[in-house]
Amino acid sequence: MRNKCMGIINLNKKGDPNISKLNYARPIASTPIGGRYRIIDFTLSNMVNSGITNIGIFAKEKYRSLTDHIDSGKDWDLSRKKGGLSIFSPEHTEHQNVYPYRDGDIYNLLCNIEYIKRSEEDYVLVSPGYMICNIDYLEVLKYHKESNNYITLIYKEIDNAREDFKGNITLTLNDNNDVLNMGTNIGAFNKANIYMEMYIMKRLDFIHIIENLTNTGDFMYLEDYIFDVVKHKKVGGFKYAGYLKCVKSVKSYFETSKDLLDINIAKELLYSDRKILTKEKNEAPTIYTDSANVENSFIASGCLIEGNVKNSIIFRKVHIEKGVNIENSIIMQNCVIGENSKLENVIFDKNIVLSKGRELKGDENYPIVIEKNISI
Repeated sequence: MRNKCMGIINLNKKGDPNISKLNYARPIASTPIGGRYRIIDFTLSNMVNSGITNIGIFAKEKYRSLTDHIDSGKDWDLSRKKGGLSIFSPEHTEHQNVYPYRDGDIYNLLCNIEYIKRSEEDYVLVSPGYMICNIDYLEVLKYHKESNNYITLIYKEIDNAREDFKGNITLTLNDNNDVLNMGTNIGAFNKANIYMEMYIMKRLDFIHIIENLTNTGDFMYLEDYIFDVVKHKKVGGFKYAGYLKCVKSVKSYFETSKDLLDINIAKELLYSDRKILTKEKNEAPTIYTDSANVENSFIASGCLIEGNVKNSIIFRKVHIEKGVNIENSIIMQNCVIGENSKLENVIFDKNIVLSKGRELKGDENYPIVIEKNISI
C-alpha cells in the first residue's frame, strides 16, 4: 500500500461532538487517553501501520495542542522530505468568496486542494479523529480495488446501538455489501451497521468531487454528498470486526478509558503487532512507596504513588499522597492529590492540585469533570 494511498484525517466533521470541559481548548483528537496517548494517535498509527506515509490533518480550530503533540511527526516516522505529515486550516484564503459555506469541511478541503493535487498516490483514505480502533487499511484497499466501488465505506455491525453510537450514521447493505442507503441511528434497534466515518476512493475522483461541489454549492459537508451519491454510484461497505468506540461525549470517553483496563481489549488495541505510536516523553520510573496499593490500573511514568489506586488511569508526573483513595477515575498529567482525599468516578484534566481531605464522587455514567490548571 506504500505510495498507493494517502491519508486525510478530517477534524471538521458534520455535527462535531463536544466533550465539555475536556476539549474547550483542544479538539477531541488531541484529548489525552489511556495514560500516555492522544485520541488521534489511533488514527495516525492505523495509517502508518498500513504503509500510508503521506497524511494531511484538516483542522478547523483549537489545534495548538494538536500541533504541540504531533510536532514534525517523527514519532510516527512521518518526518520526511517527501510526503510525511501536514496540518491544514481554512484560514486566510482567497476561496472564501468562491465558496461561502465556511463552516463545512468542503471549504477546508477546497482551501488546501493543492496539497491533494500534488500528491502522487492513486487513492485517498479519509478518517475522523475520534474513532478508537486498530484496523489494517491494507485489507480495505485490497477490497476496494477488487470490488470496483466508487467509494468504499468502512462499517461495523454492532448489537448495542441503543446504548452506544446514538446519532452515528447507519448503513443498509445487500448481500454483496453494496450500500443501499444511509440513515441516522436514533436508538430504535440494538443491531445496526455503524458507519465508522472512514472511506476510501480514487484520489482523482476525490479532487473532482471537491471542485464540482464548489461549483454547484449543493453541499457543505462531504458526509451529505455521500448520503446522496449512494443513489447514483456503486458504493460498497467493508466490514470491520474489531473493537470500536466513538469518543463523542464524556460518557463515551469514560467508557473507552475503562475498556482499556480490560486485558483483552488492551491486547487488541495497544499490544498487537500494529502498535499505537505516540509522542515519546522520557520520564523517570514511577515510585511506589510502602503505603501504596494499586489494583487493575494503568500508572504512567514519572509518578509518585503513596496512596490507593483502583480501576483507574493515572497519567505522567502525578503525585498521589498518603491516605488517598482513587477509584474508577482518570487523573491526567501533573496533578497532585492531597493527603486523605477520596476520588470516585472523576476525571481530572492536567495541572490540578487537590488539597488534602477533599472528597469528590461522580456517577458511573456521569463522572465529575474538572478542567485543567485549577486548585481545589
